[in-house]
Amino acid sequence: MHEIEYEVIIIGGGPAGYSAGIYATRGMLKTLLIESYTLLSQLNLTDLIENYPGFPEGISGYDLLSNFKKQGEKFGLEKVDGIVKEIMHDNANNNFKVILEDEKNYTAKSLILATGSKIKKLDVPGEKKFTGKGVSYCAVCDGAFFKNKNVAVLGGGDTAIQEAIYLTKYASKVYIIHRRDELRAEKILQAQAFNNKKINFIWDSVIERIEGNINVENLKLKNMKTGEITDFACDGVFIFIGSISNTDYINGLVDTDDSGWIITNGKMNTSKPGIFAAGDLRSDAYRQIATAVGDGVTAALSCEKYISNIKSMEYI
Repeated sequence: MHEIEYEVIIIGGGPAGYSAGIYATRGMLKTLLIESYTLLSQLNLTDLIENYPGFPEGISGYDLLSNFKKQGEKFGLEKVDGIVKEIMHDNANNNFKVILEDEKNYTAKSLILATGSKIKKLDVPGEKKFTGKGVSYCAVCDGAFFKNKNVAVLGGGDTAIQEAIYLTKYASKVYIIHRRDELRAEKILQAQAFNNKKINFIWDSVIERIEGNINVENLKLKNMKTGEITDFACDGVFIFIGSISNTDYINGLVDTDDSGWIITNGKMNTSKPGIFAAGDLRSDAYRQIATAVGDGVTAALSCEKYISNIKSMEYI
């Protein structure tokens, strides 16, 4: 067993986690950040970020996250790789114990949860069978495999439209399939998509089944207004229909909403004193990089105040 006490443990290596780490270490808190390669930040998968302040020409998600990491290391942020299996609260000592899947333990006076969210699966016949064989959830990862081919993108939000635009670098045609007759993406992204000659739209439709032999060859589409089922031939489909929280390890330790997102107040306090949450896993988060950074900063400052209060009580 491996046990070390920290003042704060940050779980999650995305923009919220690293921003919290930068502020916590600069606040002279003994800080550990636990990052899991099975829960990679979605920032790693973003080709071009144009709306993060300070980068007028844009920056890749990978490069931006690398900058966050370097800045954390500069201030002495400690980091370990691991998958969190369980969190336990020691009532007697008012400590939290974080247990990893390799059975290493790390204890801390406080925690900042920043494990973000993960891509939601469509859950239709053929999706699992053809994952990696034409079904993808990452255009940056797999776009180059579809050079001069026809692909479909399912979704109507910011991510779906951003990824569709990216795919036009490779694909001959990109068809955006959306269950409604208008997009939810921000207007500037919509304008870019509507003005791109490689992008076409299939409105009021959902995917009922994904078909093929070795690789994806056909989609069964259902029109939401008429109920009609049609065939749509394509070489691949990229699915971007939202996300779900990465909070499986919490096991009721803090309050969540009905969908599993963690409930916090404006100071990033959860229902459990000493536990803070930041970024995409919060119930009322906007799920933007800039807001995740702000959440991380707020959580670290709230955590610093919490630790200060604990130390004051120890000297009474």
